[in-house]
Amino acid sequence: MRAVAGQAAARGGVELADIFRAHRESYRRNHPLPVSHLKVMQAVERCRTAALGGHLEQCDSCGFERPAYNSCRNRHCPKCQSLAKLKWLVKQKSETLPVGYFHLVFTLPHELNGLILTNKKILLSYLFKAAGETLVDFGRTRLGGQIGFITVLHTWDQTLLDHFHLHCLVPAGALSVDQKRWSPARKNFLFPVKALSIVFRGKFLDLLKKAFDRNKLLLVGQTASLAFNLLINALRNKPWIVYAKKPLGSPVHVLDYLGRYTQRVALSNDRILSARNRAVTFSYRDRKNQDRKKAHDP
Repeated sequence: MRAVAGQAAARGGVELADIFRAHRESYRRNHPLPVSHLKVMQAVERCRTAALGGHLEQCDSCGFERPAYNSCRNRHCPKCQSLAKLKWLVKQKSETLPVGYFHLVFTLPHELNGLILTNKKILLSYLFKAAGETLVDFGRTRLGGQIGFITVLHTWDQTLLDHFHLHCLVPAGALSVDQKRWSPARKNFLFPVKALSIVFRGKFLDLLKKAFDRNKLLLVGQTASLAFNLLINALRNKPWIVYAKKPLGSPVHVLDYLGRYTQRVALSNDRILSARNRAVTFSYRDRKNQDRKKAHDP
């Protein structure tokens, strides 16, 4: 790994669409992909090209013309996220409260990655359910009321490895049971994260065990049942991570922060540093080293 300097210059204008076009045939021959993935790749390749049509822009002074091609508007396309974020911000602005906000992150242990990849729909729904119920319980017992929150799912880390976690934005207080009073939280403290992690772990594993008992999970191999029970026992004795960041300020800051997560793609064009010799180098932030930017080499 090496630190990144002059990222835009180093990238040399390489985009995800360029990589797809250059290597799509050979990659698809050697890596069978589902139709949904192929549709995304095609959309990214065609975005803002003549394939999607467009119109001519003309200068009023000199008459110079240039084509302006249409966007694909696919939510996975790195070129189409800025407009999507703006629209989302406008829509959500009316739903924020004039109070401080806390940012909490609920993370599933990496030991669950394999099981999640074969049972995405049910296990990710359990992630939302366990985290949501945990926050509601703490709002009732610690603040004496009903809290609200917005949760956003992320399934990867900075180096594009599997990392399943929820980002939660929580107002700094709760609405009383009779819905007549606002009970504010302490200025720099919402809930104890260790207690949150214990309750979150218990709720998620209970949901997981019930799904197993009802044969709702897809398990692979003859020893899958034994392995599942060993996994559950190991996870019950493992500390789970719930992270609380510093309180965010105004609702404007809250929305801008959350917008970066709701409209983010896995690999944006500005992170691609180079694409040569059938390898792609991209930048990432090292969370364990003061968020320092580094380059990830294949």
